[in-house]
Amino acid sequence: MPVNEKDEAKSLWFPEAGACEVRSETIGGPAANELLVEMLYSGISRGTESLVFNGLIPASENERMRCPFMGGSFDFPVKYGYSAVGTVLRGAPELIGRAVFCLHPHQDRFLVGRSAVTCLPSGLPPERAVLGANMETALNIGWDAGILPGDRVAVFGAGVVGALVAYIASRIVGTEVALIDRNAQREQLAGALGIPFVHAERIGGEFDVLINASGNADALGQALDHAGQEARIVEASWHGSRQASLPLGGAFHSKRLSIVSSQVGSVPPGQRARWSYGRRMSKALELLRDDRLDALISGETPFDRIAEAYGTVIGDPDTLCHRIQY
Repeated sequence: MPVNEKDEAKSLWFPEAGACEVRSETIGGPAANELLVEMLYSGISRGTESLVFNGLIPASENERMRCPFMGGSFDFPVKYGYSAVGTVLRGAPELIGRAVFCLHPHQDRFLVGRSAVTCLPSGLPPERAVLGANMETALNIGWDAGILPGDRVAVFGAGVVGALVAYIASRIVGTEVALIDRNAQREQLAGALGIPFVHAERIGGEFDVLINASGNADALGQALDHAGQEARIVEASWHGSRQASLPLGGAFHSKRLSIVSSQVGSVPPGQRARWSYGRRMSKALELLRDDRLDALISGETPFDRIAEAYGTVIGDPDTLCHRIQY
């Protein structure tokens, strides 16, 4: 399709807490080493985006929580999102027509540097590639968790990231993985991914590695209750401005337990010498070449209707990854 030098783009903005609208902006043609990308799909990452949408980003984290190509600020208005899949329209000749992933907000066309995109690997459909950022996060959590062959692994929270962490962990030889959630309906998701499901009220035994991806501090308390001697507990949730309390008066000290954080903004120290952000993203996209992962897409909305639907999507606890079609 022809593209002129003053092409109009439309993007999703949050003008204030709890509100969203589509705005128009003018973008020029790509400069040297830039690409013009036309969006095919983007994914709503419910956990983080709900904090942004509801104005729950602490002022202390305003800079650290900025995502690439974000517009505005967390004090509103803000343009946010980081799961974009599109086709290169202009720029590097060898990339024109290629499907690419980019950490970009919800916008129908955008300009980015060539290094900001990752080509989709063979065998990964664009519809599923919207899970790229989530899989990258899950891969990073797996590294931070230090899961070893044979470990008993508990993953709290059967949302997109938790399910992907359990998916990765279950493919390490000899591991015994339990995907834990209070929502009994998530058993169907666990079954689709080939992972044993455990209801949060029926956890049994102790685990070597425990990962909280639920966004709920109560689950972190449960992890403490079911951690084995000198077990490693990874807090992969981000609570924003919400406070979390922990029951540290029990066996936390006598069991010599460790609680560590995981955040995708940094590659863990053990991988940092060899793994660039680009290599990590490429691997994350490769790991998505499994048709069973389509179970993580819980719905789809056309971009021209997303402003009216966004609040409902974010507010629905059954939402996993909601896909926007352009």
